Amino acid sequence: MTRGPLRLFALTESRGLGDAIARALGVPLAAHQEKDFDDGEQRAYPAENVRGADTFVVQSLYHEPGRTLHDKLCRLWFFLGALKEASAERVTAVVPYLAYARADRKTHPREPVTLRQVAQLFEAAGVDRMITLDVHNLAAFQNAFRCRTEHLEAEKDLVEHFAPRLQGEVVVVSPDVGGLKRAESFRRRLSRHLGTPIGSALMEKYRSDESLSGTALVGEVRGRTALIVDDLISTGDTVARAARACRAQGAVAVHAAVTHGLFVAGAAAAIADPALDSLALTDSVPPFRLPEALARTKLTTVPIAPLFAEAIRQVHSDGSVSRLLDA
Repeated sequence: MTRGPLRLFALTESRGLGDAIARALGVPLAAHQEKDFDDGEQRAYPAENVRGADTFVVQSLYHEPGRTLHDKLCRLWFFLGALKEASAERVTAVVPYLAYARADRKTHPREPVTLRQVAQLFEAAGVDRMITLDVHNLAAFQNAFRCRTEHLEAEKDLVEHFAPRLQGEVVVVSPDVGGLKRAESFRRRLSRHLGTPIGSALMEKYRSDESLSGTALVGEVRGRTALIVDDLISTGDTVARAARACRAQGAVAVHAAVTHGLFVAGAAAAIADPALDSLALTDSVPPFRLPEALARTKLTTVPIAPLFAEAIRQVHSDGSVSRLLDA
């Protein structure tokens, strides 16, 4: 099937990432207009012809000073709807970090499944497809959306970052039971990349309201380099607890591979914990909440623009996005 021309847009807060994706794709960013009114209302629309075009809109949904995630979410919906009204052939939302992805089930009576409501709003705007990265619960994400979805993974890029930096025997650690599948997939890829067996370990974790408990670490880490794998860091408590447990059981080094870094209140202290040697994560969310000196000494950012550029290229040409996960 012959598609219309590819048009790539990036809303203001994701302009840097959009520029990087555009360079990797070899296309210019399409022009658009955004305006904030004094009464708090917003307006966003394409500033060039998109009739019959295959359109993609980049917007990562996280809170930052001066712009809440709800501001971003609302403006993204408006813009997606504007593309449909302007007769775009197909509209794809490119959302590296999807807000509310963790709100995927009821934990209290009468509590909404907010992820499902977010999905309904995207679909009401006329979105044909969603592309996102390492959501918290893949099954819940896929069940929430009725439009087509493409789920990308940072695993390959993070493995390639760590592989030449790990010394001696290595063990991959899941910081909780929910992350076991993610950590096991990472362990298998890292083992293939290094051509050597990699161990596995699991950290005990219980959550009661906002407090965490559990200190048991199952698996052999003594004398090994421990690599903690998780989808996101919020307060940093989960990673810090796992790092301290690994050190207490004799790990010679402890690193963490994480996709999204939110770094909310208290995260800086957790990342600065001497039990953790280093942290690598993607630029789906800029680490603006961390002190610059801490980010410089402990943090490595792995760019995701090439991955998203290739996914967009495959979607536009009706190719296979799944092959990016198997590479």
